[in-house]
Amino acid sequence: MATTQYYGTGRRKTSTARVFLRPGSGQIIVNKKPIEASFPTETQRQLIRQPLVTTETAERFDVVATTTGGGVMGQAGALRLGIARALVEYDEQLRSALRKDGLLTRDPRAKERKKYGLAGARKRFQFSKR
Repeated sequence: MATTQYYGTGRRKTSTARVFLRPGSGQIIVNKKPIEASFPTETQRQLIRQPLVTTETAERFDVVATTTGGGVMGQAGALRLGIARALVEYDEQLRSALRKDGLLTRDPRAKERKKYGLAGARKRFQFSKR
């Protein structure tokens, strides 16, 4: 018998998270490690748990996820979006609560590319009149 699971993909900056929600006791496993090993600060862990807390489903599901690319905060943001999308797949009624807290919106901000003739994306080299 296959266990019921719900899937959601989250992205943030250059990070991607594949999230699987399974009925369980509230454990969060990221890249085969507990959440405490992957995300050292409490702020990051709160960010990841936010969709589960908003919908009051924190003790109902185990989260199994894989993350790639980017940094720790980008991966945390990607996980948050992935969990929110998986919760909507589980129950469409949760969409309005998640939408109200802005948890279903993909953050479009990413690094701007460097332009030729400039020091960075916008920074210029020092101007000399003579």
